[in-house]
Order: sequence, then structure tokens, then C-alpha cells
Amino acid sequence: MSAQNAVVENVPKGVYVGGQWREASGGASFAVEDPGTGKRLCDVADGQAEDAKEALAAAVAAQQEWAATPPRERGEILRRAWQLMTERVEDLAMLMTLEMGKSLAESKAEVTYAAEFFRWFSEEAVRIEGRYAQNPAGGSRLLTMKQPVGPCLLITPWNFPLAMGTRKIGPAIAAGCTMIVKPAQLTPLSMLQLTDLLAEAGLPPGVLNVVPSSSAGKTVGPLMSDPRLRKVSFTGSTPVGQALMAQAAENLLRVSMELGGNAPFLVFSDADLDAAVDGAVVAKMRNNGESCVAANRFHVAANVAEEFARKLADRLGSMTLGHGAEEGTQVGPLIDGDQRDKVAELVDDAVAKGAKVATGGSAVDGDGYFFAPTVLTDVPKKARILREEVFGPVAPVTTFGSEEEALALANGTEFGLVAYVFTQDLGRALRVAEGLETGMVGLNTGLVSNAAAPFGGVKASGFGREGGVEGIEEYLSTKYVAVSMS
Repeated sequence: MSAQNAVVENVPKGVYVGGQWREASGGASFAVEDPGTGKRLCDVADGQAEDAKEALAAAVAAQQEWAATPPRERGEILRRAWQLMTERVEDLAMLMTLEMGKSLAESKAEVTYAAEFFRWFSEEAVRIEGRYAQNPAGGSRLLTMKQPVGPCLLITPWNFPLAMGTRKIGPAIAAGCTMIVKPAQLTPLSMLQLTDLLAEAGLPPGVLNVVPSSSAGKTVGPLMSDPRLRKVSFTGSTPVGQALMAQAAENLLRVSMELGGNAPFLVFSDADLDAAVDGAVVAKMRNNGESCVAANRFHVAANVAEEFARKLADRLGSMTLGHGAEEGTQVGPLIDGDQRDKVAELVDDAVAKGAKVATGGSAVDGDGYFFAPTVLTDVPKKARILREEVFGPVAPVTTFGSEEEALALANGTEFGLVAYVFTQDLGRALRVAEGLETGMVGLNTGLVSNAAAPFGGVKASGFGREGGVEGIEEYLSTKYVAVSMS
């Protein structure tokens, strides 16, 4: 058996309910594919509505005891999980590469990033604080306390199969919430392996329950309508987030939504162009461009646009495509054929409307779902790629003349997750950062993700924050107690 096969073989592939692995109801299963070859990796239990209901029942049964568990104990479980992830980075990274496609270097970076949420929230678990104050009118005291929200439904996407899980699971554990996780159909293996790891770290049965499924509707639907569920946290597309919010309204669930993005990347004429290109490569090519924080539109000052585009095309055009597990691979495949076709459609639309291809521009023949790293110049405003999230290795470059025009272009979208700004003028940096309608700004950097920082957006990119000191608040309710001094 090859090392790759062994990594997949060792993953539990069932439904995890109340601390036990078992088959899905009726024995149903679905296939998980390697996007680098287009071939089947294995089959995983296909959770049904009955499995989801049993998972919620297990979470409800465990909630009271888990909420009463000392914060230090909850934190130590997270700390042990961080340590186990750190020790097993090689196997976790290989598993992620096989099911998602990203290069091993990218996967190792994600494992490290994902583990950091466990370390961060292990420290936040013991810092859940309330308040004691005197009534301004006298005669009584005001006491506030923070308590866990209760059973949570956590729905994770396919593009960061570990990190999107740990930054939800970490604060839920720290706050004292039980949970049901619905991992993405395309990449469930990393979450299943993480579940086993958390059990090894000492997480009690029923605190974490996992239901992989080929149909979110048949598993999520019954949970959203159950009054015992108290919160839903979702990372994914804006249309799906809107549908979940409508469902959540029925029981007035607490809701956290990290939705779509259309990140602008602004390069002003005074920017360090080499640093801007370095930042652009990171912001665009991380995770093969399949990231909600990937730079989607490059708005560059007209007098430096040609040089910037040429340097960016040289960098992207020299990147090595290949299966993520192969040594030297810098760019892996897209997740599936549908995603590759969508990227091709957006590129073809831009070219048909007048854009020029500086490098790449087409899908790559052969096994797997590859698309060549691409830079487009002279992209017209009417091109769809400036309005829609491309989710692939494509950088469309357009120009602006003034700071005001740059801000207008950047904000001219329904989305508001992140923006990137490159300038050496401090006043301009602050003006633009304040003027951008986004939840995050990368100033002279192409990387914003950090477990210690609040991650999230505004407008159609959602609400709520993950990570930072703000992250745990999403899983806590505030209770006020009026204390008589009589």
C-alpha cells in the first residue's frame, strides 16, 4: 500500500454521533474524488435526516454537562488538539491535498493555520468575562455573565477543509457549546480525521457530532427547524447563506455568515511595484485562487499598470502546475469540472469583450481539473469577471486615474469581505482603508488571515467574526442579573 493510500485508508468514514462511529442510516455512501486525477479516492457515509436528528439529540444531551465543564479543562483539550495537529502535519496535509487538490506546501500551511485556532481559543476559554456595576440610581447592582449559546450547527466549505472547521469548532468548544458539523461533500475526509483527533485529545462524547452527506438539504433542513438548535454558522456562497438565514428566522437562531467575496486589489502609482507583485501572487494564487479572500479584481494606477501586469504575468506564467502531491507543484487542480468550466467561461467572456491574455487563458488538457494561471489586461468594465467571483487562478487587470476613482471601483460591488491596498503614502493608506466597504483590509500585504484577528465581511459577504477576541463572542449569550441590596 502506498503512503497516499495509507493516509486515506486510516480515515474513519462514517457518521460520528455521541462519540461513536457508525454507518449512515440505510448504509448509504458517496464517493470522494481526487481532483488531481479525476479518480475516486474512497467512499464515505452519506448521512440522512435520521442521522442529523440523532446528532442533534446527542449534542442536546451533552450540552448541560459540557457547559459546566471548567474553562481550563476545555482549553486544555484544545491545547492537546493543537499539539496533535502539529505533530501530524505531514499526514493531515497529504490527506487534504488528495481530496482538495492544493499543493502539499499549501496544505501544510493550512494545517498550521487551522491548528492555530485551537491554540488561540484554548487561551480564550479562560478569558470569558462578565461585569459587575453599581446601578447609577443606587440601591442595587448590575451583574452580567456570559453563557454558551447552546447546540450549534456548523457548515463548512470545501476549499479550506480543516481551517474552516477549526475556526468554528475552536470557539464553540472554548465557549462550552456542543455542535453538529456538516462538512462539504467534496472534501469530508479532513474533517473526519480531525474528529478522530479531537476524541483522542479528550473531547467528551456528544460535544462534537459529524454528519457527512451528499445533500445538505436532507441533513441541515431538519436541524434548522428543530427548536433545540440555537445557532448556525455557515461559510459558503451568498445565495446559500440567504436561504439559511430565511430558515433560521423560524426559530430565531443566532447566525454567523461568512459568504462570498469579490476582493479588489488596489495598486497606487507610489507603490513599491515589486512588493505589490509579491502581494498579488499571494493574494491571488493562495489555494489555487479558490479562496473567498483571493484578489478578484486588480485596479492599478494607469501609469504603472503595464509594468505591474507584465511582472505579474511573468510570475504567474512561470508557476509549475501538477498534482498537489508531486514535488515542485506550485499550482494544483481546481476542485472539479464544474469549477474549471466556470473559470473558463468568465475568461472567455472577458476576452470576447476586449480583454487581452498576457499569460495562460485556458484549461489544461489531461487528467484532473487544471486551469493555467492567467493574467488578463485591458479588461473592460462590462466583463463579468469584474463582477463575479472567479474562484480560480485568474488575475484581471484594469486601470484607474485617481484615488476617488480607485475607491469607487473597489466599492462598486455587493460584496465586502476584504480589499488589498498597496501605497507608500501613509495618509492615502489610512484614507483608503477607512473608505473601503469591507470587513478586512490588507495594507501592503497579500495575506490577512490570522487566528488572532477577526475574520469576516460586510454587505453581501455576511456578518459575524471568526478568530480574534471577537470570535468566541459568537458562541456566547449575555445574561443580566439585577441584584437587590436590601
